[in-house]
Amino acid sequence: MIRSVVRGFGTALPKRVLTNRELESMVDTSDEWIVQRTGIRQRYIAGEGETTASLGAEAARAALDRAGLSPADIDLIIVATSTPDNTFPATAVNIQNRLGMSHGYAFDMQAVCSGFVYAMATADAYIRGGMARRVLVIGAETFSRILDWTDRTTCVLFGDGAGAVVLEALEGEGTVADRGVLTSQLRSDGAHRDKLYVDGGPSTTGTVGHLRMEGREVFKHAVGMITDVIVAAFDATGLSVDDLDWMVPHQANRRIIDGSAKKLGIPLEKVVVTVDLHGNTSAASIPLALAAAAGDGRIKEGDLVLLEAMGGGFTWGAVLLRW
Repeated sequence: MIRSVVRGFGTALPKRVLTNRELESMVDTSDEWIVQRTGIRQRYIAGEGETTASLGAEAARAALDRAGLSPADIDLIIVATSTPDNTFPATAVNIQNRLGMSHGYAFDMQAVCSGFVYAMATADAYIRGGMARRVLVIGAETFSRILDWTDRTTCVLFGDGAGAVVLEALEGEGTVADRGVLTSQLRSDGAHRDKLYVDGGPSTTGTVGHLRMEGREVFKHAVGMITDVIVAAFDATGLSVDDLDWMVPHQANRRIIDGSAKKLGIPLEKVVVTVDLHGNTSAASIPLALAAAAGDGRIKEGDLVLLEAMGGGFTWGAVLLRW
């Protein structure tokens, strides 16, 4: 059986760090309020010349370097983003050009905060289907560009950044001991679109718009939806929480992360948390957290790793892989 194995990973963050203390001078909020309700202490904000494509390309180069590969070795680029450089062309082809690639193919994937999970599942399908051997999967966002900086309920939550992994086809035995992606579970329900959305778009207002969110409603659904796909991933593989080495969740809110882990019986010491450093970077949050834990040696070859996310739409999903 062909498996999609992580060969390398990389990240990119803007130069500017925006702390909670600085936000206190911008909107009616406090460091204590933000930390208590979200766990966030700071976030990175893109400056002039820093875009989703530039950050994504930087993360991609870092992932290629770690994998010992070059752009010439890549067949496909998938970029998960809700904040593209342009309405079109895709940010993925922009990154393809920045990497000096004129071969292969590239496209964007839009599933908001679940984007990286969706992109990983898609890359795995392309690899197993024989349409690509090596895929760059990138989550990149500049959410600061769509925030209403007068809305204290949303502007304190989000940040900018990018993370990338290189997936490569590898022959496996077809068992759960194989390295690579073991299963992907994806869901969506458009009935919840008004709970987390952007109030603009080319076909409706002709503007970019700003992010709007019903925070309590999102929180109310999050833990249950996340639990649903994680249980489905374990059922599909015959594995269980006891087999898990690491859970790498979407970094939206510390209370959602802790609540999901508790409901599933996953010890908090097995949960990778970077929301305090990055805030909610949407599709970039999982690869940023994944790179942090793999980079410092926590995640090791052979470890069973769970990726999970929920985002606007609602979309939600999980990927279970062996590192």
